[in-house]
Amino acid sequence: MGGHLSPWPMYASGQTILPNRKPCSEDYRKREGSWQQQSLGIAKPRYLEQLENYLRKELLLLDLGTDSAQELRLQPYREIFEFFIEDFKTYKPLLSSIKNAYEVMLAHQREKIRALEPLKAKLVTVNEDCNERILAMRAEERYEISMLKKEKMNLLKLIDKKNEEKVSLQSEVTKLRKNLAEEYLHYLSERDARKILLADLNELRYQREDMSLAQSPGIWGEDPMKLTLALKMTRQDLTRTQMELNTMKANFGDVVPRRDFEMQEKTNKDLQEQLDSLRADYEEVRKEHEILLQLHMSTLKERDQFYAELQEIQRTSTPRPDWTKCEDVVAGGPERWQMLAEGKNSDQLVDVLLEEIGEGLLREKDFFPGLGYGEAIPPFLRFDGTVENKKPTKKEVVNLLKDAWKERLSEEQKERFSDFFFNFLERRFGPTDAMSWAYTIFENIKLFHSNEVMSQFYAVLMGKMKESVYINQKETIAQLLKEMTSVDSQNEGLLSMEQFGTILKSTFPLKKEEQIQELMEAGGWHPNSSNADLLNYRSLFMEDDEGQSEPFVQKLWEQYVDEKEAYLQELKQELGQELYNEVTPRKLREALMNIDPSLDTQTLNTYISQAFQVPVTDLPEEGDEKEEDIKTWLQTVMERLQVADIRRVGPQGEPEPAS
Repeated sequence: MGGHLSPWPMYASGQTILPNRKPCSEDYRKREGSWQQQSLGIAKPRYLEQLENYLRKELLLLDLGTDSAQELRLQPYREIFEFFIEDFKTYKPLLSSIKNAYEVMLAHQREKIRALEPLKAKLVTVNEDCNERILAMRAEERYEISMLKKEKMNLLKLIDKKNEEKVSLQSEVTKLRKNLAEEYLHYLSERDARKILLADLNELRYQREDMSLAQSPGIWGEDPMKLTLALKMTRQDLTRTQMELNTMKANFGDVVPRRDFEMQEKTNKDLQEQLDSLRADYEEVRKEHEILLQLHMSTLKERDQFYAELQEIQRTSTPRPDWTKCEDVVAGGPERWQMLAEGKNSDQLVDVLLEEIGEGLLREKDFFPGLGYGEAIPPFLRFDGTVENKKPTKKEVVNLLKDAWKERLSEEQKERFSDFFFNFLERRFGPTDAMSWAYTIFENIKLFHSNEVMSQFYAVLMGKMKESVYINQKETIAQLLKEMTSVDSQNEGLLSMEQFGTILKSTFPLKKEEQIQELMEAGGWHPNSSNADLLNYRSLFMEDDEGQSEPFVQKLWEQYVDEKEAYLQELKQELGQELYNEVTPRKLREALMNIDPSLDTQTLNTYISQAFQVPVTDLPEEGDEKEEDIKTWLQTVMERLQVADIRRVGPQGEPEPAS
């Protein structure tokens, strides 16, 4: 080959082998110019043709139908590369290192493939098991559906049969009533006819006796003594008859005829039914009147409150700011500002603007100063020196907080939340970066009050809210979604507005009609909607990338906060308005039972335990004199209950059950 390297096929289809010289030499430059002037008809180097022929033969001899065909295909190329290394001694070290690097990488990839083979088989097995389970569940569901349909048809037939029996029995009862009325009238006429007949018979008998006396003239010629005796006996009979008649009048003077009695009884029954109906109507009207009175009183209070607020606003109000000036200052321009400002009042817009400014300042910080080891410093922030600002996005912070909640809920042994938070950061980022992430997360959640996930986590972390508040709210949302899913028999994710309202009323029986309507409006209902309109209920529970919930879930949280505030305000009025009044467990128990008689013993003891910071097991029993030994200021009790998960158990104003 003459000791030269050929650049073929850079400049021609064939070329002789070039001299083995450095590219930067003068001879190389001259030869390069001459190469470019040579024609394209120069033949390939002989060594290159030999290597290509060898490669082609080796590839033809390979069996590419096996699983290791790709490995076998690499072998001829490996041999060609080794020939190339052996023939070019000058480049042998470099080419050998390149070859070794590729060999190491190929061996590493083979190991990874070999390690993943069992996982692939396991994945196939798991997939088959899941498919079999899904098919079995579908078959079971189809069988249950068919059985339910059959049961439904049987019940419908039974209902039809019962309805037919009811109709036939009603017709038979009507017929019997008609026959009874006819028989009753018949017997009444028979009784009256019998009385008339007896009167006629007596009249005939008297007439016959008179006629017999008139036809016997000899009777007047009888003995006067006999007549006197007969007259005396007759007078005695008359006196006795008169006495019997007087007795009968005295005993039966107030007796009325049966016909009149039955008519009066029927009239009395009708009047009694009318009276009962009027009493029921009166009770209903009275209750409505009381409700209207309460509504009137609450309206008067609201009017007075609004009037006072109006006076205060008129006294302290300033000109309304022009918020459009913020469009050019906030990052993202007018479009992002309009999205941030949508549906917010001036106070909320100030918070949004402060968050935007604070976010910019937070991004500019590279380090946070440590707060030291004071007693007032939270344990997870106790550090001297400076810590690095990790500068995560809001989405990353929200995802980290969600992971922390998941791990917290799966814990069996509950530790203090602040200790758990720092331990979680140590497990996630290691001991060296845990403090930096603690300061970074703390500054972010302290700044973004409008973000639900951050604000709730901050409240729990700083002791302003119990974990149970967050957990119970999530369980309530999950239960509501479960109820909606159970009603959605077709699993299409759609419900009618009527079904939506029914589920809300059954899940939240203590909410007022106005609150239910607010939830329906937050879910997409409007006055022009009909009950047949369909609602995608799954979209009500979705969150965006930054953890912001839909208006429906936000309205649920707002109503919970308002209901809790009203409940505590009612409790405060029951205990007295003076904040420095001393409260005992007995007094608190009586006040809670007065405003919420449906409280069970366990829930009542839990509220008292949270108010006095005493374990439930250490609370004195009801009626025990030791209850008077535990005393706390009313203000302290209200602050502790404000932090806890406290809510009404029964309807407001429900009377206590009779003993």
